[in-house]
Amino acid sequence: MPRHECAQMSISEDDLWASIAVLAQRIASGEINPVALTEAMLRRIKTTEQSLNAYITVTAETARAQARIAEQELASGRSRGPLQGIPIALKDLLATTGIHTTFASNAYRDWVPDYDAAVTTKLQTAGAVLLGKANLSEGAADSSSVSSAFGAPHNPWEPNFITGGSSGGSAAAVAAGTAFAAIGSDTAMSIRQPAALCGIVGLKPTYGRVSKHGAMALSFSLDHLGPMTRTVEDCAIVLQAISGTDDRDATTVDIPVPDYRAAISRPVSGRRIGVVRALFDDAPDAWVDACEHAITLLEGLGMRAVDVSLPQLEDLMHLGSLLIAVEAAAFHGPKFDENPDAFGVVLQGLISNGRTYSGVEYVQAQRIRRQLCEETLQAMQTFDVLLLPTTTRAACKIEDDEPKLVIPRMRNTLPFNVLGVPAMSVPAGFDNAGMPIGMQLVGQPFAEEDLLNVAHAYEQGTNWITRRPDVASVADA
Repeated sequence: MPRHECAQMSISEDDLWASIAVLAQRIASGEINPVALTEAMLRRIKTTEQSLNAYITVTAETARAQARIAEQELASGRSRGPLQGIPIALKDLLATTGIHTTFASNAYRDWVPDYDAAVTTKLQTAGAVLLGKANLSEGAADSSSVSSAFGAPHNPWEPNFITGGSSGGSAAAVAAGTAFAAIGSDTAMSIRQPAALCGIVGLKPTYGRVSKHGAMALSFSLDHLGPMTRTVEDCAIVLQAISGTDDRDATTVDIPVPDYRAAISRPVSGRRIGVVRALFDDAPDAWVDACEHAITLLEGLGMRAVDVSLPQLEDLMHLGSLLIAVEAAAFHGPKFDENPDAFGVVLQGLISNGRTYSGVEYVQAQRIRRQLCEETLQAMQTFDVLLLPTTTRAACKIEDDEPKLVIPRMRNTLPFNVLGVPAMSVPAGFDNAGMPIGMQLVGQPFAEEDLLNVAHAYEQGTNWITRRPDVASVADA
């Protein structure tokens, strides 16, 4: 019997739901073999993908080769840290040498890069195992991932429902236990909203904290890359691995990267929470109630919650929408002119809209953005974190998804992309339909450690991360 088939039998169901933090200890001690873990994960992918469609490309042979390298290195005493031998997924807009990188679009489906994105390289250096390239909205340009040229990913909690977008496949894979972590991108909501709708942790770091070299663009000035995981500690582990300056990405900032994992366990007593009541208004009642419960829990830990008004948020929304459209049109322009029919309806519309603005309007928007950001950051400066519902729309059935829902879905998230500040969604319960609820925490620039600290304190006071979707029924569907 081949070695990987023997090893596969030693991996339990609980192992596949374990946190990276726990698995790292067991891999390092030799209790769990990375080859066996990878084979068990590939098997789960095989049984769930027909129902979930979380992946565009499954890189089974690459994963096996990387797992064997991890096994050999560990046997020889070489440690690369907590991601060594951990199977993960990458959103299919990150360049991977010799592996299709499609942007979930027919316009790019044949592209096979001859280089790796910076994040890809960093994760390889950390010893992570690449399971595959995760599904997404075409061009990262919708709020449900239904527009993917490879078919919509499905929510593991209820496969007839959307995953959110645009990192929908990344969220579905992590939530379903078919990846221990994934990398998503976030231009308006695209890490946080699918994380919320799939019941996982998703963090958009500060603009400039993580290199975007090798990442296909939706909006050059608003795109962020970040981790999607099942726990806050795992989020800290992945963020640690991918953060840092990069000469190939001029937007990265050369400042020290803190020890995120060490930060999560610090006391939160005395921290100040700014409660953005204006962004509670349109959210579902269950989401508002979840945030109110979170405030009570955090106040019980010694934090102080104060209502805060950020009057520029509506203007930031409008500016962000303009910037996304213009910059998407700039990125896709040559291919769009060559073959517009290769693009789906949603992305066609965004590109066409972006072309209606003049260069003067774009420059003016960036000038106004700078002023509004200064004013808003001034209003935020007395708070360690802001707290609000991640989105104003719960997950809907795939058949009920509509393009007009993009604007309300990103109302609570896009302003913080325009600001460039770190923001994350953490699991905060379930609604009456049994679908996940997400709470958003927003931090000061380059203060991801404060976000992770507060999020971890909240997570430890709840049991939401112990809940799992019924993957067995998904596999049978």
